[in-house]
Amino acid sequence: MAFLFREEKMKKLHVRDIILIALIAIIFGFIYLVSDGLYNVLTALLTPVGYGMLANDIMMGIWCMAGPLAGFLVRLPGAAFLGEFLGSCVELIAGEQWGAVNLISGAVQGLGSELGFTFTSYRRYNWFTLFLSATTTTIVTYLYDFIKNGYSYFSTFNMIFYFVVRWLSMLLFTCVLVKLIINLLVKAHVVQTN
Repeated sequence: MAFLFREEKMKKLHVRDIILIALIAIIFGFIYLVSDGLYNVLTALLTPVGYGMLANDIMMGIWCMAGPLAGFLVRLPGAAFLGEFLGSCVELIAGEQWGAVNLISGAVQGLGSELGFTFTSYRRYNWFTLFLSATTTTIVTYLYDFIKNGYSYFSTFNMIFYFVVRWLSMLLFTCVLVKLIINLLVKAHVVQTN
């Protein structure tokens, strides 16, 4: 089944858009759940050297992939937010370790992802848009963790270091890897982006 995404603006979500966002959320919800184990291992490895909290920033890019993928494929306002937030809902229902606070994180991540598409007025869908989405997600989620996880107590060096690590993770996963996934879907004729 091929989805056709037109360049002209559509006013509302259609059933096919909702189905696509739901599929992305389900797939990534389980990817997020599995990646929690990697987070735990990274935390355990980094804690003895005083950088256990860095695991959060290393993993953040993986945990934010559903938003930009949904936003890029559906091309409607709110799609990136819904993809990310619903992915966190699936992860919660599947039994992740964070509890209901995961929904707040999903909403924050979705908001950050959506901002990147907003800055292009939902008209450009290319590397630059994914770069913007990765950058806005980095900033929004970092500010959230700055308050929630006590990043404000870090030294200036560590504040910058954690931010840069998070941004690199976002660029790798929500920009490069998402674009590669989109290219593969187009090549396999699963989606069309023209």
